[in-house]
Amino acid sequence: MAKRGAKVTGVGYKFHIPPAIFINSLVPVADNSGARLVRVIGVVGQGAKTVWRRIPGASVGDMVVVSVREGKPELRKQIMRAIVIRQRKPYRRPTGEWICFEDNAVVLCTPEGDPKASEIFGPVAKEAAERWPKIANIATMIV
Repeated sequence: MAKRGAKVTGVGYKFHIPPAIFINSLVPVADNSGARLVRVIGVVGQGAKTVWRRIPGASVGDMVVVSVREGKPELRKQIMRAIVIRQRKPYRRPTGEWICFEDNAVVLCTPEGDPKASEIFGPVAKEAAERWPKIANIATMIV
């Protein structure tokens, strides 16, 4: 039976990836939206499904709530959504290979998952591209 009331677009399943980006993390933005640095202030979908007093974390493919810290003046101090496309913490794929990136990075998007930018700089993890097809469309390199 399908879940009722799910409004988030994209693929609904995700293999377990250890979280690498936590609340209060400063993360660079890897697109041409005008923001350069954001602070993570929430993880979408982890409101009631966590352990008491545990700091919520996000991994590749997760949507987070961010506050823009550096960038264009009209974007600064705005609350937005973003999707994690790279993480430094190594994680294992179902094929058995381990993967990690040189940096953490996010892409600003709408609450539905549509990217606000027209270009993504650097590689995008395959897990994020499979879960969010519109990010895969504008990605130049998928790893």
